[in-house]
Amino acid sequence: MRLDRNWKWLLVIAFVLSLMIAAGGCKKKPKAAPPPPPPPPAPAAPTAKISVDPSTITEGQSSTLSWNTTNATDVSIEPGVGKVNLEGSQTVSPGSSTTYTITAKGPGGTATDTARLGVGSKPSPPPTPPAPGPTAEELVERNVRKILFDYDKADIRPDQQSTLANNAEFWKAHPTWRFSVEGNCDERGSIEYNLALGDRRANAVKTALVAAGIAADRIRTISYGKEKAHSCADEGCWQQDRNASFVLNQH
Repeated sequence: MRLDRNWKWLLVIAFVLSLMIAAGGCKKKPKAAPPPPPPPPAPAAPTAKISVDPSTITEGQSSTLSWNTTNATDVSIEPGVGKVNLEGSQTVSPGSSTTYTITAKGPGGTATDTARLGVGSKPSPPPTPPAPGPTAEELVERNVRKILFDYDKADIRPDQQSTLANNAEFWKAHPTWRFSVEGNCDERGSIEYNLALGDRRANAVKTALVAAGIAADRIRTISYGKEKAHSCADEGCWQQDRNASFVLNQH
């Protein structure tokens, strides 16, 4: 009897436990929370590229900057260019060598790049060639004067001594130059007489020059008599025709 009662209690307890388990199994399970949304992607970093062509110029010439960027909202180039579009080109002409820096800014940060433009000095103009100097013939014409003579005379007048001395100094300054002394007469008198008179005048000058230190082998004499005389009828004209003149032979 006692054993039967124990079994009854055990059955009751088992029944109660089964009810409790059943009651617990009927409860509604809580709904799981949704996963959090993924974080937004980070902004892309900007890129910047700049170049210059040609990379070397001469002062006063021009070159072209070219650039492009990505992921940028603000782009500038320094020195001297300032704000620019996201890509483009521009002519520059600096006075000296310059390094250009491009800066691209955007939500993802900042990017930079550089390009170097070398500027050389203008070449110096070629020196102006010196003006051509006077020729030897021109120097003789400028510095050597005729020796004038009196009518029918072949001796050197006192007033012609300084002219003769100046002529001698010129020929000494050009010791390699050879020259002729030409004897001339006015139109009066015969051809033969004037040829002889012109010869005496030329040789009188040669003798004086040799005495002044000019080598005799540098001096040639010749008489033209009245061949070069002007046709005139007054003493002033005749005086200019009575002379010993000088002509450069070689130098």
